[in-house]
Amino acid sequence: MNRLQVSVQSATGSYDAFEINLVREGIEPMGGSVPREELALGAGFSGKSGQVLVAFPPDSNQAALFVGVGDGVDSESFRLAGAAAVRALSKDVTVAALLARGVDDPQLVAAFVEGAILGFYRYDALRGRGFDRSCLHQLNHLLVIADDTALLDASVGRAAIVANATCFARDLINEPAATMTPTRFAEIAQGIADASGVSCRIWDKAQIEREALGGLLAVARGSVQEPRMVKMSYRPFGHIGSAEVALVGKGITFDSGGLSLKSGDAMMTMKTDMSGAAAVLATMSVLADLGVGVAVDGYMALTENMPSGSATKPGDVFVARNGKSVEVLNTDAEGRLVLADALSLASEDGASEIIDLATLTGACVVALGREIAGVMGNDSELVQRLIRAGDSAGEPLWQLPLFDRYKKHIESEVADMKNIGAPGAAGTISAALLLKEFVGETPWAHLDIAGPSRSDSDERYFRKGATGFGVRTLCSYLEGKSH
Repeated sequence: MNRLQVSVQSATGSYDAFEINLVREGIEPMGGSVPREELALGAGFSGKSGQVLVAFPPDSNQAALFVGVGDGVDSESFRLAGAAAVRALSKDVTVAALLARGVDDPQLVAAFVEGAILGFYRYDALRGRGFDRSCLHQLNHLLVIADDTALLDASVGRAAIVANATCFARDLINEPAATMTPTRFAEIAQGIADASGVSCRIWDKAQIEREALGGLLAVARGSVQEPRMVKMSYRPFGHIGSAEVALVGKGITFDSGGLSLKSGDAMMTMKTDMSGAAAVLATMSVLADLGVGVAVDGYMALTENMPSGSATKPGDVFVARNGKSVEVLNTDAEGRLVLADALSLASEDGASEIIDLATLTGACVVALGREIAGVMGNDSELVQRLIRAGDSAGEPLWQLPLFDRYKKHIESEVADMKNIGAPGAAGTISAALLLKEFVGETPWAHLDIAGPSRSDSDERYFRKGATGFGVRTLCSYLEGKSH
């Protein structure tokens, strides 16, 4: 996929590029020489967040783009401005220059760059030769023009790394399930590991059977595609021993619901049910580039969930990796089954803390909508640190209670537990309570990203389709633990 390139350049140098000017609400320029009276001529332009205006400053012989950042000074408004800017540029602009001379906070400039890269993203790998490429941006480079480049180099570079990792996750999720199979996902993970110095272990079906990953096998039974379990390990220089953080991602590369078959409409977006695994892989791919100073393991449980004569049937019971039995009453509640084994492995391997991400429950979408992820866990400090990391990254998390009395919702008549809770009641919480049974005493947090993992329209810095939610939060969290 094409990616927007970014570089930082001193304001004392010369450049030949389309200019982008930042403007606070109330027509207050934040960089360069932007006459207020000239801006005021723009019909209705007030500098509010995300607003854009093309104008012809009297001191320039070329058009310039003015972008509003609102009346506050926060990272999210600058991300929105970055996305609005790249989408508003004319198709013949190949290089744009952001005039950041009036912004004294490098993090705000970095947020603009992040928003620009995320807003520039488009998945067009499968468009044919007849596709009208003129509708795509010709923009390929963003210059950040500043008085003090030393202050910006590191923050802008970091923003580009994280934003491009998010775009990589989007690519994985947006690819159709016919080609993004468990096997291919695992091969991509191996390639990423080879390129980034991360170790990678891939278990095929035979290995999965030997390791008694009963949940993963139970979900995979109905598919002709073999399951895979992937473990990637990042160790900073000089570190030996177990991981300080284990990341666990749900990787259902297509979810038909199994024998508890989804409706046709509900299946249309189910290639995105591996968004958790994609976020983990994308995060693991950039840990070295970000200089993360903590040891991290990433576990990705990969399979399709399909109906067939060999598929798991409602009422079947399987035994998970940790020896606990689960009665499957609804085969469409499959994500928690594959996560059970991956969480067990992370706990066995001695991780100091575990974070899992999963497009797990529709109930979380009902509760929190499409822009907020739910977070639960057995360690309040870990949950709060993740919430702060999400706020910093622009990926809001909302804590839901892990109410132990609701364990009765997953009590089974024939097994240690069942895979669904009480009908229409606390479905997100009962799913998390099941996951809790597989982490032991390890501090653990669960992110239900079913809502924000996909955007239904082109808005903010998203395109319709995968958002890559979770990558920016995980990177922010892991970098925070490094200091």
